[in-house]
Amino acid sequence: MTLAVYWPVTRHQFIDFDDYQYIVDNGHVTGGLNWADFVWAFTNTEAANWHPLTWLSHQLDCQWFGLNPGGHHLVSVFFHTANALLLFLFLRHTTGALWRSAFVAALFAWHPLRVESVAWAAERKDVLCAFFWLLTLIAYARYAAPGKANSRWFYALALGLSALSLLSKPMAVTLPFALLLLDLWPLNRWDFNIPFTRNVRRLLPEKIPFLLLAATAAAVTFLAQKYNGAVSPLPPSTRLMNAIEAYPRYIVKFICPTNLSIVYPYRYDWPVIAVAGAALAVLTISFLALKSIRQTPWFFTSWFWFLGTLIPTIGLVQVGAASMADRYTYLPEIGLAIMVAWAAELFIQRRPGSKNFIVPAGGAALAICLAMTSIQISYWRVSISLFLHAVKVTDDNYVAENGLAMSLEKIGRHDDALQLYRDAVRIEPRYAVSQFNLANELLHFGKRDEALTHFQAAVDNSPHDPVFQFDLGLCQLQAGRTAAAVDSFNSALRDQPQLVPAHFHLAQALAKLGRFSEAATQYRETLKLKPDYAGAKNELAALLAAHPELH
Repeated sequence: MTLAVYWPVTRHQFIDFDDYQYIVDNGHVTGGLNWADFVWAFTNTEAANWHPLTWLSHQLDCQWFGLNPGGHHLVSVFFHTANALLLFLFLRHTTGALWRSAFVAALFAWHPLRVESVAWAAERKDVLCAFFWLLTLIAYARYAAPGKANSRWFYALALGLSALSLLSKPMAVTLPFALLLLDLWPLNRWDFNIPFTRNVRRLLPEKIPFLLLAATAAAVTFLAQKYNGAVSPLPPSTRLMNAIEAYPRYIVKFICPTNLSIVYPYRYDWPVIAVAGAALAVLTISFLALKSIRQTPWFFTSWFWFLGTLIPTIGLVQVGAASMADRYTYLPEIGLAIMVAWAAELFIQRRPGSKNFIVPAGGAALAICLAMTSIQISYWRVSISLFLHAVKVTDDNYVAENGLAMSLEKIGRHDDALQLYRDAVRIEPRYAVSQFNLANELLHFGKRDEALTHFQAAVDNSPHDPVFQFDLGLCQLQAGRTAAAVDSFNSALRDQPQLVPAHFHLAQALAKLGRFSEAATQYRETLKLKPDYAGAKNELAALLAAHPELH
């Protein structure tokens, strides 16, 4: 059923939102799997992340399918289907509950919130990370089973699989804490007859290797995001308020998955009363889970699974312009699905007559999920339909308007694109990407002075983006603001020293200012990085002919 509902994505296109950066326009990926790009996968921080296994999977897709998007999407569908089966096997093995395990796996597989992770080629990291995460749980359960032979081998296998999960997506940093929760339930390794500290001393040491791997991945990822300017400078209070408010919003989306969007724009002004209400709700449920830990350990594990596995993406460290995202729920909402299934069973045990209602209701819920997922998948067919849907179902979605404008610009609808870029900038002038795209679109209409204003705004809001700095410098150079252009090109090169066009145009600007020696140096640096750059050869030759002393 999972394969059937997701099969339409094999006819979908790549999306104008990360797919081109990750795959289509990425020369390290489109060349397929080779040694040089294998090394690149482990040593680069492109896309403000470090996930080498994800890069390798994209390279292998290009090896097999080239740039046929259907093949890339199909691989993600296979991974998602495998994840549903692995989740079922894990729960069936550890709880013995056949139908509850099947319900949880089906709800995980068919819920509309999964669509973003499966139908978006650039989100391969979600399904790949979850694949190794779930295999880790199965290996760990075999290790933890009493009286099992070769338990050390299963422990080593679990540790290795957790490393592969981290190499796929750093969100797996919470895996060691998830293992501690599983020790309580369903593995039943927590002994309530001994003190809390003895349980910790018994179970925590075996998690230390997992914690060391997670800490290493977290540090590398944070440095990668900070180096690439992806970490938002928002004040801690704003980030905390958004994080608290996000938890109930995720629960609402789980219960009523309507108006789903590829991006939910960041909100800076949550009402204090709303944040306080959200915090109270989370604390109340957490208190109830803790209070009933002996009677219903599944409640404690499933609730804190949801809370804990969301922490890396909840916004305490804000990356990008999204306040929340459907893809962030891929693993966390397994906890909510378990809670629903086991709560229903508890209700049936206490009121046997309710089975005649609850079981059909569960089947109806899964059928509704299938229908809603099928509809949601249809929006992902092409970029325009995806962003148009996002604009319709959300308010003031400046990120979606920017994405829709980019898609319209590609098919030549420049008037519509310009209006959307203007609207996106009006809604949120601090979003540097819209400022930058608006500037480039204004250049298409010959409005250079206005474009300069928006290039400068993009740089002011994202001062360490070398592309923004370079394009600002190029526009300044064309407008005759040569000294300012030199400063912009130098700023771009400070953040990306191997940006060849910046060296070349910096040389041109320096030559215009009569700084011929520095210009010659920049031309030579251009040719050092790109020996076949004909324009640099010609201009350096002309400069040396006019100024023989520079030889």
